[in-house]
Amino acid sequence: MKIMQKKTSLFILSILFSCFCFSSHAQVSAVRNYKTYKIGIFAPLFLDSVFNDEGYRYGKNFPKFTLPGLDFVQGAQIALDSMPVYNGNIEATFYDSKSVIDPVSSLLAGHGLDSVNLIIGSVKDQEFLQLAEYAKRRHVPFISASYPNDGGVTSNPFLVIVNSTLKAHCEAIYSYLLQNHTTEKIFLVRRSGQQEDRVAEYFKNINNQDGKNLLNIQVLNFPDGNISDLKSKLDSTRTNVIIGGSLNEGFAQKLATECSGANKKAKNLLIGMPNWDGFGFMQHKNTMKDYPIYFTTPYYNGKWDSQSKKIQASYKKNYKGSPSDMAYKGFECIYLFSKLLTRFPEAYMDHLNDYPYKVFNEYIFKPVFLSKNSALPDYFENKRLYFMKSVNGIITKAW
Repeated sequence: MKIMQKKTSLFILSILFSCFCFSSHAQVSAVRNYKTYKIGIFAPLFLDSVFNDEGYRYGKNFPKFTLPGLDFVQGAQIALDSMPVYNGNIEATFYDSKSVIDPVSSLLAGHGLDSVNLIIGSVKDQEFLQLAEYAKRRHVPFISASYPNDGGVTSNPFLVIVNSTLKAHCEAIYSYLLQNHTTEKIFLVRRSGQQEDRVAEYFKNINNQDGKNLLNIQVLNFPDGNISDLKSKLDSTRTNVIIGGSLNEGFAQKLATECSGANKKAKNLLIGMPNWDGFGFMQHKNTMKDYPIYFTTPYYNGKWDSQSKKIQASYKKNYKGSPSDMAYKGFECIYLFSKLLTRFPEAYMDHLNDYPYKVFNEYIFKPVFLSKNSALPDYFENKRLYFMKSVNGIITKAW
């Protein structure tokens, strides 16, 4: 992409014009007769919504709903422009997963991906299912970069979920408790709701795998979200471990406030769900002063390494701004998984953990069998999760 506008808005608009199905080549070694591997990269750019027959629809404004996909694409492009590839050549084509004129379904029906060796997508819902089904049918690895869900997919040994599912987060929390808090009082605090039912069911099944409970987890259900009775349940003579079993921001804030207020008389440790890091009260400096709240995440990037600085420098130079987390995810996915393709082109799925380099995060991909009778993995999933701590609006790695 050769775009030289000085103003950020004009630069981004030009990118949107050029991003509709364009190709890019990774930096290659001096030997030019290596095999070329083709990669399809999908992200939600919403180009058909941003532009019409008369041109750009938003005047001097910029649609924020395009930013996550755009940042993912730009991070991927920076990786392709800068990373060395020694075992082959890479040709990447970018696709707008939210195209109305040429949707993913039409692309697949028209055999538009028949020549690709790898699919990387920051997609969800219908597009996720369509690409997963295609990957299974064509035996092509599909790297789901950002969707923390399996979408109901089964028996698909070519699907790789990088952003771990909610079940995996519950497994990580349980494993931590089993190793460190077996003698403490443990409460799973929830409100009524389908998501809350799922969380409670996950912990119940994990805790009772061999027919008996390994941990004494008491479920406290507050149907209307009023948790003022929580303090009466806490034991002042020992540490109380509290699992925030809800993905609802209002309930999470009430629970955190209640636990913080009770902490002086009844010591407690609060572990929230993975989406809590995006809640406003976690960012506020003066909320629940000095009270730590823990949560799990598959992504941890201190942004002080050379690769992060490379991305920051590129954004500062070209866009006069700073990259979002999606840019780092786009960079990492391309850098890691495309290079892996050139190393193990014939047995890619057998070598998901065989990368000799770390970009930002450590990943451990394991096969997931949703049924004990499954002959094939239902998918592969990243099981390496970091425990983070939020105190006074500052989030750091806890362990």
